[in-house]
Amino acid sequence: MDWRGRRQSRNIEDRRGQPLQGSGGGVGLLLLLRLLPWLLRSWVGRIVLLLGGVAFVGARMLGIDLLQLSGPAPQQTATFSAEEQQLAKFVSVVLADTEQTWQGIFSEAGSRYEEPTLVLFSQRVASACGTASSAVGPFYCPADRKVYLDLSFFRDLDRQLGAPGDFAQAYVVAHEVGHHIQTLLGISQKVRATGQGKSAAVVNALSVRQELQADCLAGVWGHAAHNYSQLLEPGDLEEALQAAAAIGDDRLQRRSGGEVVPDSFTHGTSAQRVAWFRRGFESGDMGQCDTFSASL
Repeated sequence: MDWRGRRQSRNIEDRRGQPLQGSGGGVGLLLLLRLLPWLLRSWVGRIVLLLGGVAFVGARMLGIDLLQLSGPAPQQTATFSAEEQQLAKFVSVVLADTEQTWQGIFSEAGSRYEEPTLVLFSQRVASACGTASSAVGPFYCPADRKVYLDLSFFRDLDRQLGAPGDFAQAYVVAHEVGHHIQTLLGISQKVRATGQGKSAAVVNALSVRQELQADCLAGVWGHAAHNYSQLLEPGDLEEALQAAAAIGDDRLQRRSGGEVVPDSFTHGTSAQRVAWFRRGFESGDMGQCDTFSASL
């Protein structure tokens, strides 16, 4: 991909090397524990503890967390290798290009595109959808409309899943942005409503269609990146198709040594993922991405 020197997105939130949000108050609590022996021996200290306990209980009854009032724990400046910093810039450029593509598509339809934020994290992250570890892979949270990505996933994509290349990585970002498009269009909300009270098999089948549509929407971006932004270079499309195939449910289940169980699929087979990404890429038309009416 010819991405160097291009515009980077302003919608990057870099939390790499930072403690989980909402984990503040650690310094105040540590200081209290260190002073506790003196406080218990001193009559002044006992009064302080008594008044503090009353205040703490009262504040909790009012819904106030006093441990948060001491502020967050001091953060150490994280250092990253030149390779990882370059990768973060790459992700920012890809996100910026998806913004340009979807701004144009939404504008043509008479709507305004609301850009998502992409959160870079390491190991664990807190989102409006809950706390997650990097083991879950990249994900989109509709509750806060943010994409979450640990850059180490790209290493796993290359070394463990056999899908190297920068356009393979760009496909991952574009797929998660596809989920953002589904949220903006109300598709994700309809899927959740339809699946309420249904069996696991029905919910999984709905999930497959939703994921395949996100693949197709990623392909729509890829079409624009190739034809308008001139981002793609020879061999890039093959990288994305290889990545789509590598994370198909059937291939992942075989890799884990387990039995392939179609009813447990949540993202679609390798062949389906490749087909729907290619469909979006070749057409450049999000109208071709109606996986919910199609015969899979």
